[in-house]
Amino acid sequence: MSGGPVAGLSVVPAGAEGPRPAVLVLPGGGYARQADHEAEPVAEWLASLGIHAFVLRYRVAPDRHPAPLMDAKEAMLYIRSGAHGLYLEPGRVGVLGFSAGGHLAATLSTGVATGSSRLDVDASVPDRTVLCYPVVSYTAEVHQGSVDNLLGDAPPSDLLAEVSAEQQVGADTPPAFVWHTADDAAVPVSHSLGYAGALMAAGVPAELHVFPNGRHGLGLAGGEAGPDQWPALCAAWLQRAGWALS
Repeated sequence: MSGGPVAGLSVVPAGAEGPRPAVLVLPGGGYARQADHEAEPVAEWLASLGIHAFVLRYRVAPDRHPAPLMDAKEAMLYIRSGAHGLYLEPGRVGVLGFSAGGHLAATLSTGVATGSSRLDVDASVPDRTVLCYPVVSYTAEVHQGSVDNLLGDAPPSDLLAEVSAEQQVGADTPPAFVWHTADDAAVPVSHSLGYAGALMAAGVPAELHVFPNGRHGLGLAGGEAGPDQWPALCAAWLQRAGWALS
């Protein structure tokens, strides 16, 4: 694994020849930390599918919004630029996020603004999105820890709405693969239902899987009956799009 000039970014190259797609991996951790099991192990899995995988350790509390989103947009632009030296397809760069990293992936995918004209460009929006038990809404059934860590105490209602990704979905939002567990006690399944529903209402292709049981934060979910199917389901979704090797 080698690093790049973007702070906190590392890469696991694809185990395949020729130009390959890339995916930016955003671990969860409630905007307080990053969960290691949602980082490099996921990158290794993506690389095994023939996808260059970049892991971003984005800024968290005490840094506030838009710092993490700026980091993610910076990483997207760097990946597309090819400055890292990997042979990739700049028009096929996706994002995969878990929990609060899923929120970051969703706000990246819906083009939420940072206030930087250099970063708030079409190229910083991914081409495909994978959301794993994501935090999505900051206005309904909220994950309070993520709200507090990203926005601080008593954020204004307009800011809460602005970073609620399901409210920012449009016809140009990238297609998504979304999964959650129905009994997630930390982040309600309504977050995934809301995002997938918004995509479908906007005419954007979305694949949604809700497994009946499973705790929050499963990562690749090895050995967890039900959720352990998600990597294969996601790989098949990527294969149908021509991103992953069959």
